[in-house]
Amino acid sequence: MAITALSEPPQIHRLRQSKYIDAVRWLPPLSALDRLAVIAVFDSDSDSAAIETHSFAPDPENLTQQSQWFSPSRISSLKTSQSHHKPFVAAATLAGSIHILFGDSMDPASLESELLMPEKALHEGPISCVDIMDGGVECVSVGEDGRVNLVSVGESELSYQRIFDSSGLVSFTTAKWASPSEFATGGYGFSLQWWDQRKPGAAVSQFKGSWSQRTTPGIVHSIDIHPSRKHTCLTQKEEYDVLLTIFWYL
Repeated sequence: MAITALSEPPQIHRLRQSKYIDAVRWLPPLSALDRLAVIAVFDSDSDSAAIETHSFAPDPENLTQQSQWFSPSRISSLKTSQSHHKPFVAAATLAGSIHILFGDSMDPASLESELLMPEKALHEGPISCVDIMDGGVECVSVGEDGRVNLVSVGESELSYQRIFDSSGLVSFTTAKWASPSEFATGGYGFSLQWWDQRKPGAAVSQFKGSWSQRTTPGIVHSIDIHPSRKHTCLTQKEEYDVLLTIFWYL
């Protein structure tokens, strides 16, 4: 596939911050004028973590904080989506909790209400990744403890279903929805699993690298899936290299 050149070079804005940035996402816009960024920050001086919403103005280049929500633990994964014309944020923590923060339909940057899945309910330890299904109905969470969970987002509470538990024999580092019933996970040893809720019990297919042949070592750090074709793109990290791999599911 040929890669065409951009008609105009990309604009890069460097906006220095006083805290560690653990994750950043755009908040789904409710109007063409909305340009809101959601940033997970960590202040090492006060040992505190928070999620901040900032409005972005390119001319002059500026980030203006609109709201702040303090997290009980450092953020390990951050995703944004929209449901019932309300933007919301899903944040997973190193302590193992998940927080769903909803913005107001009139003021999307406010992040007023919260739904909580407490520590130890889903994972024994940090949550590696959380991903939101398009439409905001369910989240998938994975961790190095070998658990895969589906979290349903209701109007007033969160509920969950445990899809898989390897009891630590397999560690998961990332997850990505592919369709309303399918998602992929990745982890150590360059492992990739494909899950289908219509076929419960285990992954319907998987690929695992061979450590003995040293052909596919490393850790899967991120997965992306083509929205209309089951083409999966993922990145893995070896000791000194970051590699890009593409799979075709027929």
